[in-house]
Amino acid sequence: MPLALDDHWVWDFWFADDGKQYHIFFLHAPKSLGDPELRHRNARIGHAVSPDLSNWDFKGEAIGPGPDGAFDQTATWTGSIVRGADDLWYMFYTGSRFLSPNSFANIESIGLATSPDLSVWTKMPGPILRADASWYETLGSSSWPEEAWRDPWVFADPNGAGWHMLVTARANHGPDFGRGVAGHAVSSDLRSWHARPPLSVPQSGFAHLEVLQPIEVDGRHFVIFSCNSPRLANERMGSVGGIWAAPAQGPVGLYDIAASQLLLPERYYAGRAVSDRSGKWMMMGFEMIGRDGKFSGTVSDPMPLGLDRQGRLVVSAIPEPSAEALRA
Repeated sequence: MPLALDDHWVWDFWFADDGKQYHIFFLHAPKSLGDPELRHRNARIGHAVSPDLSNWDFKGEAIGPGPDGAFDQTATWTGSIVRGADDLWYMFYTGSRFLSPNSFANIESIGLATSPDLSVWTKMPGPILRADASWYETLGSSSWPEEAWRDPWVFADPNGAGWHMLVTARANHGPDFGRGVAGHAVSSDLRSWHARPPLSVPQSGFAHLEVLQPIEVDGRHFVIFSCNSPRLANERMGSVGGIWAAPAQGPVGLYDIAASQLLLPERYYAGRAVSDRSGKWMMMGFEMIGRDGKFSGTVSDPMPLGLDRQGRLVVSAIPEPSAEALRA
């Protein structure tokens, strides 16, 4: 059964697995707002648990925005979770600060919270990482209305040399609309982070690469990301957006974003790959559009993820919009 809340929209999400239960952390905002577009300025991070990725028990809010003047004063957005050598869980999340109620100008930066049990979270002083103008666009340096530096995806270096973070970012050069890149940062201890050059090149067909995640399937490397139709750039303009997969040289790039192929059309968005208890890869996304054509705001059931005969990443057994999605 998809993750659905009666009185809240649910969208971007990420997982932690304690070996017994899957913990899903997700953005949610009250349906009483009326307009789903208002959810972005009212996002909080919710928490639910499941033994099987399908039956979810909602545990309430995990993290909310900070006080006035804080880097996350407006909303808390998408992130990821890893477990450190100290047995603490580290949640990296996006802090959003809109400059005024009537402006789209928004500064995004990365925050950190820790927990011993995935239930009680303590925010660390932040932000821990901002966009570095050496490589990345900052607010006011182009016509883009935001300082894009969000959706941190953290993972261990495959050779044991610390940690990597992927970030939704934009390059600081070239035509404005096609500047979407995979931002990159590194750390030795999960607490001190340093920006590095992006792991993809701009002008590859996307204004932004949202909710990045590297994945290896049967020895082949890919990076999964999302981009909706209005943010497709250059030769991709006018096409259908959604959840994409690009071939990669390895988990830390280089990512061939120009060769991306659509995994799921944008009825689904913010896709995450997750391994089930049998070790099989599954794809989940939030259901953006229901059968009635309106915004849905639920998280899908798992869909099998694998390779086709040409070695391309594909999703099989795509379900129709759920009854919960229609009800929502």
